[in-house]
Amino acid sequence: MSLLSALARGAEIPIFAATGTRGLALVERLARRPGLRLVASPRHARVLLVAGAVDAAHQRALERLHAQVPPPRGTVWWQAPPLFARGETVAGDDPLPAIRRAAMANDPDQRPDVPPHPWQGMGPHGQGGTGMMGGNPHGRPMAMTAEDIRDGLALDAYTARFGPFLPMLPPGLVMDLTLQGDVIVSAHVASPPFDQGPEGDRPAPCAARMLRLMGIGPRAARARGALLALSKGSGTRRRLSAWLRGEEVTETPEPLPDALPGLEWAEAVLWLASFPPSRLRAACMQGQAA
Repeated sequence: MSLLSALARGAEIPIFAATGTRGLALVERLARRPGLRLVASPRHARVLLVAGAVDAAHQRALERLHAQVPPPRGTVWWQAPPLFARGETVAGDDPLPAIRRAAMANDPDQRPDVPPHPWQGMGPHGQGGTGMMGGNPHGRPMAMTAEDIRDGLALDAYTARFGPFLPMLPPGLVMDLTLQGDVIVSAHVASPPFDQGPEGDRPAPCAARMLRLMGIGPRAARARGALLALSKGSGTRRRLSAWLRGEEVTETPEPLPDALPGLEWAEAVLWLASFPPSRLRAACMQGQAA
């Protein structure tokens, strides 16, 4: 058992980072620390790390994330006031000791790991109409056939809410999207991204986030090679190139409901990440006020 314990202590700790206000730069710095591994799903995590303050409006979303981390699990609140009584709070710049302790913890359930809505509707599987059509099983509308916005073919269109802690979206951004396959048909901003402060706009963390979304490490040679994966002449490629040169980006995105329809999911993810967080937040807030 002592050998197994030693091996366990030396293994990477899988962390799911729920990024709050001014937490983006913190998470990007932490991602470079040895012994830690950021994962894209709470199902693959050992520790839930809340980096930066999260307002009470998103407490239920955090509780659901906590429920999805398989036990035994731990929680760390890094420069973030706790929203529920689980885990350890870290006010300083180094959460690593607390993360290591959390990796050995066993948080009890904050809420049951069940879908947020019960099955609803007339049919045996929760559908609202006859056969398998219609209704809102588990509160989510079933996909219904509609014309593809690109070529008019009839494809299922599915509407769902995404965010605020989906790791491929800007932290805090909540959107109601309608998709046909992986193509976005319509987009509505329900909640703007969290404020990331001046540090969040700096080239290094912005470039690191984009590269991580592309599955590419931060080494310079590989980072420059990432530009080849983006369309030549695209704004996304131009902004990443500027960040890799250490230059500030001052472009402001057009309103998301206008810009996202017609983009494939992967294109949209990188397009959103290619803008400074403050500029994207301002565009989302302006769109909500309009």
